[in-house]
Amino acid sequence: MTDPKNPFEAMMAQYQEMAKSMNPALESFSPKGFENLWPTMPKDMMEMFFGKGLNKDGLDAKTRLLLTLAALTVLGGQADAQIRLTIRHLLEAGATKQEIAETIGQMSMFAGLPAMTRVMDLAQGVMGDNEESET
Repeated sequence: MTDPKNPFEAMMAQYQEMAKSMNPALESFSPKGFENLWPTMPKDMMEMFFGKGLNKDGLDAKTRLLLTLAALTVLGGQADAQIRLTIRHLLEAGATKQEIAETIGQMSMFAGLPAMTRVMDLAQGVMGDNEESET
């Protein structure tokens, strides 16, 4: 590619222009705000869908979600929305902040420190948001 302009930035700019032409309110669209459209599932639903609903002797929802967080960390912490949603679900499923932090930290051996730091920052943001909404 000889184009000095980043092709991904150019594509995003094109999509933003297209979105603005369809709906001017999308000019200030933020993917983080879009996440708010999907509320956290209640603990009972998570347990039914992700926990022991299919295998009564299997992993509970909290353990499955901790494994999901570990996998997202190992993938380099690139899926911001999925990481934030998983952490919100983990809190709803009864995971402690310590369990969440240890899961992310454990993955630093496989994902590297930059990925771990990125996911830890995302987790702290979600947990901070969660504390503010509880007060």
